[in-house]
Amino acid sequence: ESDTASEISFQFNKHKKTPSIGSHSSDMASVSSVSGSVLSVYSGDFGSVDAQGTVEFALDYDEKNREFQVHVSQCKDLAVVDEKKGRSDPYVKTYLLPDKARMGKRKTSVKKRTVNPIYNEVLRYKIEKMVLLIQKLNLSVWHNDPLGRNSFLGEIEIDLASWDWSNRKLNWYPLKPRSLSAVNGVDHRGVMNLSIKYVPPGSLGPKNPPSGEVHIWVKDVKDLLQLRPSGVDSFVKCYVLPDTSKKSYQKTRVIKRDTNPIFNHTIVYDGFHTEDLKDACVELTVWDHEKLTNHFLGGIRLGLGTGSSYGISVDWMDSTQEEVAFWQEMMSAADEWVEGLLPLRSL
Repeated sequence: ESDTASEISFQFNKHKKTPSIGSHSSDMASVSSVSGSVLSVYSGDFGSVDAQGTVEFALDYDEKNREFQVHVSQCKDLAVVDEKKGRSDPYVKTYLLPDKARMGKRKTSVKKRTVNPIYNEVLRYKIEKMVLLIQKLNLSVWHNDPLGRNSFLGEIEIDLASWDWSNRKLNWYPLKPRSLSAVNGVDHRGVMNLSIKYVPPGSLGPKNPPSGEVHIWVKDVKDLLQLRPSGVDSFVKCYVLPDTSKKSYQKTRVIKRDTNPIFNHTIVYDGFHTEDLKDACVELTVWDHEKLTNHFLGGIRLGLGTGSSYGISVDWMDSTQEEVAFWQEMMSAADEWVEGLLPLRSL
């Protein structure tokens, strides 16, 4: 049995095709939301434009204020997205990798109708120097579309561990196509050991349970990313998407200074109908806990990976083949624990 257990109830509305929370009995509720905060570096890319041009910027670290600064000056000769009008509406976006959480994203303003935009803006990160030095800066240029169909124009990635911090001058850098490692997610983030099972309504006796239940047993995680010399203070967040309300949110306790944390924590979500399993997705994410902010380490999404939920196209229904197979095994083995080892990935 697990050390810690929490239970939460769902009521799935068949008419609206979106789930809403019923009641819950957990002392771990939080107002945080995962699905709105975990983003891919390339989320929102709808274009197929070849990368070209250059970007001018400088990097600096303010020791006094413990602030990393990206001075974005300008770009030249960017790709044209709207060929009929011969224009692009570019902006610059930065991430600190491997942390791709929303708190790690910064953007400049959008400059309209130009392939030679001038920004003269500073993108700032409050971050400790020792944490910064084990990350990479991903700086990318995008065309802004009013309907949100943005197009990738090029990028540059810098290993901050080898950066010359005495160099504070503006320099030009060629924009490159997408990084294959980032696109394919081939970075190792650790492995989660967990078990899940589905208990259909009435399977344990008349009206027992009264509704279907999904049990999630988070056992341990191996080989987590270490963001600082003292180790990792990790915890796991859980949602059953598409519900991202604070009542849906569950988390484990924090395990300090351990890259191989043992959580031994179970969560029970009820209120399910069997058909809901085709449209729901269990999202488990691992985070490094700090006083001011938490850093995303990796996660998994358990579902059918169809790209849609209750007839609506969603980006989070993107389970890998391993994750889909794990979820399907649970669906076909009612009342039985299904155990698996799944690699953490970028979400």
